[in-house]
Amino acid sequence: MTSEDSAQTLQAYPVWDATTRWFHWINVLSVLLLSGIGVVILNAGTLGVSGDGKVLLKTIHAWTGYVFALNLCWRIVWGFFGGHYARWSAVLPVGGTWFRELKLYLRGLWSGNEPHYRGHNPLGRLMIAALFLLLGTQMVTGLVLAGTDLYMPPFGHEFAEWATGAGEDHSKLVGLKPGQKELLDPEGYAAMREFRAPFINFHKWSFFALMGFIPLHIAAVVFTDIRERSGLISAMFTGSKFFARKPRD
Repeated sequence: MTSEDSAQTLQAYPVWDATTRWFHWINVLSVLLLSGIGVVILNAGTLGVSGDGKVLLKTIHAWTGYVFALNLCWRIVWGFFGGHYARWSAVLPVGGTWFRELKLYLRGLWSGNEPHYRGHNPLGRLMIAALFLLLGTQMVTGLVLAGTDLYMPPFGHEFAEWATGAGEDHSKLVGLKPGQKELLDPEGYAAMREFRAPFINFHKWSFFALMGFIPLHIAAVVFTDIRERSGLISAMFTGSKFFARKPRD
């Protein structure tokens, strides 16, 4: 914020609707819990977690993942029907003007007089796109793994049939429990695990990438809030930002 701006009266600009704010904080809590449990699962051997303990951790992980997935799916839908600043056209780096706005923003950032934006600035849109891509990858791969590892919805029944060689003979599924191999068909189980391999790899690597992008996102938000003094952080609680100059958007 320039000295000229500080001498002017700040005006409140509503930007984030209640749905967007609820999504954000439910997502934060879900990702924190999923990440903590995920790290323990990844290091279960080193930490001395038993087989039953690992199944329990995976089950809690999966149920938390359902909350995460439902919240993310609702945000995806809201991006088409929500308020102006919640829509994908205002969130993602798309549209004919985005690249022009990015160049303008970078020039202003370099000169110390960057333009202000009511919604995400052009650099912020790149970060949001990366985060949603990683979150979406976590959701899709996680739902598959809930089926392969725990026989939980939405694909668990099909994976159970595959692993046991049951086909439509559902009597072979009676008593089937995660982590127990007595009822499994060796060939079917091996084929199912081979199918699982790329999903667990994508799940792990997108998790590691997400753990890198989240601190970068937080640092960028803090940096921008300090420079603009627009209430960027508090806006995710109150829904409003404050500017002395009219934002470009």
